[in-house]
Amino acid sequence: MTAGVELGAGVELSVDTLAGALAADGLGARRIELCSAGALGGLTPGPGLLAGALAGCRSTEVHVLVRPRDGGFQYSSAEVDAMAADVAHAVAAGAAGVVVGALTRRADPDAGAIAELVAAAAGRPVGFHRALDVCRDPLAAVERLVGLGVRRVLSSGQAARAEDGVGVLAAMATLAGDRLVITACGGIRAHNAVGVLRASGVGEVHAAPRVVPVEQPPLPAGGVDFGAHAELDVPAAVALIAAVNQLR
Repeated sequence: MTAGVELGAGVELSVDTLAGALAADGLGARRIELCSAGALGGLTPGPGLLAGALAGCRSTEVHVLVRPRDGGFQYSSAEVDAMAADVAHAVAAGAAGVVVGALTRRADPDAGAIAELVAAAAGRPVGFHRALDVCRDPLAAVERLVGLGVRRVLSSGQAARAEDGVGVLAAMATLAGDRLVITACGGIRAHNAVGVLRASGVGEVHAAPRVVPVEQPPLPAGGVDFGAHAELDVPAAVALIAAVNQLR
């Protein structure tokens, strides 16, 4: 095993529905990242979804993605205040941690915004999401995030898929050492997770396996098609966790 891969490297599952959260609980994942609108890359879950997930998930920690809108990661002061309020609400509701991100116009971590969000988390662990993958210097960004009290970052190594970004992931893992956890994400599934972990030396992987339910109600003649929502692909999640557990 590559130096730096911790024994029993874990899996984080991203879910964006209550059914997905409840299905993920108990599968053996290290944690659940709860969001809404996964098709948009994930947005802050509403209070009802958050309450339901926290009440229903008995075996797995729930960490809450706080992202107020889709698009880029440069936020106004009003948006940062709104994010801080969402962080505080998630923590007060019982979330085990939060996941945030904010960048400056120069594509560096926004130190002022992140400091405000870390403070709002009141000691709960704060992760930094894939805004890292559009930073102009990912290694400098990791160093800055360590100094701001961030505990974990999600990254594909600035590639479309983590398996293509293992070099950058490895450099980040070496730089971070035991000061911050690097979580590899981007196309992670059972067939490539162990390879990514071994090649990069990161501590864990993040995945959002989704499947559209096969059975959908028929549309009325001339009706509007709003599409179908996707749910957690439980067999894919189980296979991924089993693959990663081979490292134990």
